[in-house]
Amino acid sequence: MHAFNLQAKTLTLAERLADLAVDALIDEADLSPKPALVDRRGSGAHTDLHLGLMHASALALWPAFKEMAEIAIEIGEIGLPLREAIGLIGREGEQAMLATTHGVNTHRGAIWALGLLVAAAALEPESTAAGSIALRAARLALLDDRHAPRPLSHGAQVTLRYGARGAREEAQLGFPAVTQRALPQLKRSRAAGHGEQNARLDALLAIMTRLADTCVLYRAGEQGLYTMQRGAQAVLDAGGSASLAGRRRLHELDQQLIALNASPGGAADLLAACLFIDRIESGDGINQGAF
Repeated sequence: MHAFNLQAKTLTLAERLADLAVDALIDEADLSPKPALVDRRGSGAHTDLHLGLMHASALALWPAFKEMAEIAIEIGEIGLPLREAIGLIGREGEQAMLATTHGVNTHRGAIWALGLLVAAAALEPESTAAGSIALRAARLALLDDRHAPRPLSHGAQVTLRYGARGAREEAQLGFPAVTQRALPQLKRSRAAGHGEQNARLDALLAIMTRLADTCVLYRAGEQGLYTMQRGAQAVLDAGGSASLAGRRRLHELDQQLIALNASPGGAADLLAACLFIDRIESGDGINQGAF
């Protein structure tokens, strides 16, 4: 027999951050049972999405996340050059996503949120507190990319019609849905011994209780948003995802949102952002590759 000395490849910081971003997207997709969202059970309120497509989309975005981290390290400071560089990489990443999914928008919002957070984490890798990462991402989001196209996206249409805060404004405010609701709920549920999957479901529900989710508003209007927010709060009030009463409420919310064709995709993107920040803050992934 021949002995082979296989040494593990040492990953760069940019590669590790890209791993964590892709892991966060895959973990979000796999999490079950999510109300009206793609998960291990099925496609939720979607007809054009399935779990395999979500996985393929996430993996296709790895090069873009790596490039965003690399350019942040190279430029080294928050300013218009970095903002416009990651904007360009994000648009190229979106095209790679669409090529993989044959034109289906799986992760457009997540590219925006995670792209900013990857760049923010790369700028100061020693500063891993959630608030610090979110603040750096907000400072980047507040800069106007002169080269970005201005199409009337679904989120932009909803913002005009309902005055709802979209993904852009959520980032510019420092991701309050993540730092003020999702991460605290994730930690509370873990501390209560609810198990990791239930803690992540509770974090998603905490986002849904307050978020003006533009995906839901576009698909189901204000009735859909009210149903989402009220139903998510009911699950948490009943004891969360780890309780029998909470599970019953979660099933009811799932059925209600599917009936309304209301998929909380904005909340899902922010859960991925929450999981990304959580991994960095805990130190579990930034010091070694996740793959």
